Amino acid sequence: MSVQMEHLDRGLAAVCTSEGIFISWRLLGQEVTGASDHGLTGADFRLYRDGLLVAEIGDSTNYLDKAGTRESVYSVAAVMNGEEQERCAEIRSWEAPYLEIPLQKPADGVTPAGQSYTYTANDMSVGDVDGDGEYEFIVKWDPSNSKDVSHVGYTGNVFIDCYKQNGTLLYRIDLGVNIRAGAHYTQFLVYDFDGDGKAELMFKTAPGTRMIRYQDGAPISEAFITLLTEDTEAGYSHEDDYRMSSVDYADHVADMFQGWHLHEEVVAGHWPATLEACFGIAPMYAYPLSREDAVRLADYFLDVFAPGRSDRNKLRQFEGFILKGPEYLSVFRGETGEELTTVRYNPGRHDDGLMWGDYAWNRIEPGNRVDRFLAGVAYLDGRKPYALLARGYYTRAAMAAYSWDGQELKEIWFTDSGWVTMNNPFRDTLHLQDGRNPGYGGLAKQGAHSLSVADVDGDGCQEIIFGAATIDQDGSILYSSGGILPEGSAAPGEYAKLGHGDALHVAAVDPDRDGLQIYMVHEAGVHGPYGYTLRDAATGEVLYGAFATEDVGRGMIGKVELDVPGLQTWCSESHLAHEPSRGLRSAKGKKLDERAPGTNMSIKWAADMTTQFISGTFDEPVVIEDWKRGELLTAEGTRSNNGTKGNPCLVADLFGDWREELVVRTADSTALRIYMSTEVTDRKLYTLMHDPQYRTGVAWQNVVYNQPCYTSFYLGTDMNWSKVPVPDLSFRSEKSVESD
Repeated sequence: MSVQMEHLDRGLAAVCTSEGIFISWRLLGQEVTGASDHGLTGADFRLYRDGLLVAEIGDSTNYLDKAGTRESVYSVAAVMNGEEQERCAEIRSWEAPYLEIPLQKPADGVTPAGQSYTYTANDMSVGDVDGDGEYEFIVKWDPSNSKDVSHVGYTGNVFIDCYKQNGTLLYRIDLGVNIRAGAHYTQFLVYDFDGDGKAELMFKTAPGTRMIRYQDGAPISEAFITLLTEDTEAGYSHEDDYRMSSVDYADHVADMFQGWHLHEEVVAGHWPATLEACFGIAPMYAYPLSREDAVRLADYFLDVFAPGRSDRNKLRQFEGFILKGPEYLSVFRGETGEELTTVRYNPGRHDDGLMWGDYAWNRIEPGNRVDRFLAGVAYLDGRKPYALLARGYYTRAAMAAYSWDGQELKEIWFTDSGWVTMNNPFRDTLHLQDGRNPGYGGLAKQGAHSLSVADVDGDGCQEIIFGAATIDQDGSILYSSGGILPEGSAAPGEYAKLGHGDALHVAAVDPDRDGLQIYMVHEAGVHGPYGYTLRDAATGEVLYGAFATEDVGRGMIGKVELDVPGLQTWCSESHLAHEPSRGLRSAKGKKLDERAPGTNMSIKWAADMTTQFISGTFDEPVVIEDWKRGELLTAEGTRSNNGTKGNPCLVADLFGDWREELVVRTADSTALRIYMSTEVTDRKLYTLMHDPQYRTGVAWQNVVYNQPCYTSFYLGTDMNWSKVPVPDLSFRSEKSVESD
């Protein structure tokens, strides 16, 4: 069964080095026929400089031309079965050690509270939006007041731009005031969903979202997305602003309290019939509550009850949040930014987080758990890509899968754990682990700050690794992982789910095992069985792990020890309960070293297929480091994103050979810089973008806490080339060819 993929060009690129001109190009998936002991077979290559043959290369897809100069012009031709194919377009080396793409930074802004803010380039994705075989660059602009959903305050608008490789801005999409700025809100999918050879964009929108087209650097037209008919008839418009002030929120609480007797959970008997019972105070009011009594109870909640739970509960300062108004999912034409369709976002928020558990913990965070979004792309049928849009993972968790055929956005399935029942939404003591939806309740509380997509069971179709649970291609729950709580935990001997975590990696970690493994860190602390786990991806079985007393916030995998088979694993250590659990471990779980590399982001940069790591936060330049060799690259004048997360804009195999490029912003966000490894490698592998697991990984890399992408096969210094799958790819559909 062939997999629908984008048709890429040769991806030829050249960099001037102290030793000569380094030239690198793609081996395409469709050019591979098999494997040797040292790499893949199929196409060999002829490299031309200034029209003359320089070299014939059979063992790699790169070359160091010691006689080349900055003025040299290069092209490459594949040789298949002894016959030379057409040469690719000629290129010159980059003018600097990196490719720089100029950006058009949005203007500064001011919030309704009078606070000014600026913009920086943030997460990125790529897609071939015009079908020419070269990637365009989709850039999200983050305002300086962008916030995690647990922090109060207004944020500026989020913008998504599309740039050609030469810096031409094609269009800008302004998400508007009704989409909050923060890592958890805007996950944007860039993929060719309908198989016409051109990528679409898909993400959450709202009234006020508009598309702005550019020509020669200036805006030439703009249009708002289409509101649903029932919303227009109900009086919603693009002029609406649903951001709440502190006064608005106090009124909102009073409204919620006045209707308490009608709340579905109160009527069902799940919650106390009176708010006094919820708060643990003596009965004072008659129900249904009058407006005056509802306001009095709201004042008590805001000024007494909430601060009594935690001194961080300053709900009188609550502002800038969006707790009402229509929520949409829109599809945009990648080439022009034109809206193709808009539908209702599923699932909707339902409320301000009350039923999602946002009021149930000591720290009360309205609008927090309800507005946790994930997104991804998966080949659910093993053939074509589908979009995945999700909401929630701390309690209720739900995901919808969509197909896009160029005309209709069709929901294929909807998976929902159902609500996790509470006995008191303001002080839950029931602590149930599953949601109420039969057959799907195990998904609740298991999600991570990212997701992954891979064929975990070898059936040719991709599944969704939703943190500590996995969703099968048909939307059913394949498994939900847990374990027995150990000594030192909150309830030794009892079963508990593995639960939520901040880092998730799905790869062939142990080449001696069939299939894939999942490495994840967990934040349940004494309420969970493990602080980190390596699990079998097909079954969810824990292969090894360790208990932790508190949140284990970071974790990573990679090939850093050449003489140890497989990849290595490690995590942040401060809360691991037992000293032997700390440090670097082998794929089998053996302790290798007390120390460990960084955990921000990895990159496949080295010639020998070891793994390197990216660091740099706040006012520091971005750096690539090797566990053994130290610092390999300092990208002076650049910055990473998202504070201590320290991730670059993107890490992906964008052009050249199989190694990944580093994409970062300049310190002033006036440009992107793309760095390519110039170490000559004799390892011949097709572009990683023609491996479905890796390519869908690039699509979800921008989701919440950015995680590295991994191939569906083991990739490391000790790889068995015969186990690298030969891609069976299909390209532009017959429908698109006929329409051209």
